[in-house]
Amino acid sequence: MAKQPRQKWKLLELQRILLEQTDEDHALSTKRLIGALARREIRAERKSIYDDMATLTEFGLDVQRTAGKHGGWFVGERSFQLAELKLLVDAVQSSRFISAKKSRALIQKLEKLASVHQARSLQRQVYVAGRAKTMNESVYYTIDQLHAALSVKRAVSFRYFEYSVKKEKVFRREGRPYLVSPYGLIWDNESYYLAGYDHEKEDMRHYRVDKMADLTITAQPRRGEALGAEMDTAAYGQKHFGMFSGREGQIRLRCENRLVGVVLDRFGQEVMLIPDGAEHFTVTVQAVVSPQFLGWLFGLGEGVSLLGPSWAVDQWRGQLDALWRREGIFPEQRKE
Repeated sequence: MAKQPRQKWKLLELQRILLEQTDEDHALSTKRLIGALARREIRAERKSIYDDMATLTEFGLDVQRTAGKHGGWFVGERSFQLAELKLLVDAVQSSRFISAKKSRALIQKLEKLASVHQARSLQRQVYVAGRAKTMNESVYYTIDQLHAALSVKRAVSFRYFEYSVKKEKVFRREGRPYLVSPYGLIWDNESYYLAGYDHEKEDMRHYRVDKMADLTITAQPRRGEALGAEMDTAAYGQKHFGMFSGREGQIRLRCENRLVGVVLDRFGQEVMLIPDGAEHFTVTVQAVVSPQFLGWLFGLGEGVSLLGPSWAVDQWRGQLDALWRREGIFPEQRKE
């Protein structure tokens, strides 16, 4: 008897049908499976379907069968459960560093990990107040290249830019390329940053990944090993508020007890909180004093006081003075 055409595809097509069209709420009967194969020009008999299901199960596919009038075959356990896929879709949709176009493409790929019925529940929008997507479409691939450079310990070259009021790229250093030895990628304030050794400045710096252009992995071995060995990327991101630079030091704060959670969220569970009276505590943290750090303090209002060091207090007072002056309020007008 001559072999039926496409019979070699039978198991593969069965697996595809089960993964695409079935889940625990949508089973396919043996008759419908035979019909689906027939539409693909593959002949099958009832007994062979049972044998094929046993083979797929042995192969590792979680094939389940329910009895009754509406019973049939379906895929049970999958690599990703529906709740996990929803979580991933929400993360992609709400992530600022992924462009809108790339978000749609990624979500479509995630949908293929579920049945067509489950995929409908993944087609949703996650709205976050004030959220703006990146305008740099290549950031997704830039991150992949940076991971590769970290793996082979090679320096990278790129041009670095800001946006003008016309939303046009304005390159720093007059468009000259930066040469940086990468030491880590940091996720902070919903943006990716590269932390690395700047060959020109001979110091550790950080750069927003979505503001890089023309990135290439060079043949130059990584430099700055002494500084890089001392670098903890997690701690680096924790002490740089908004990843802005400034003077670093041991900063002493006095806070109301209601701000314990705020302090722990920002600086980690390891910081030591020292009771100061019944309603306050003091804490010493390693931080970079930048306008963003001082803005964070300002946002906490009267619940926090900056105790030291003196240079940080002076910077804080200078920032407040500048704010008052912008509002047209001078020292002699202020209430003590």
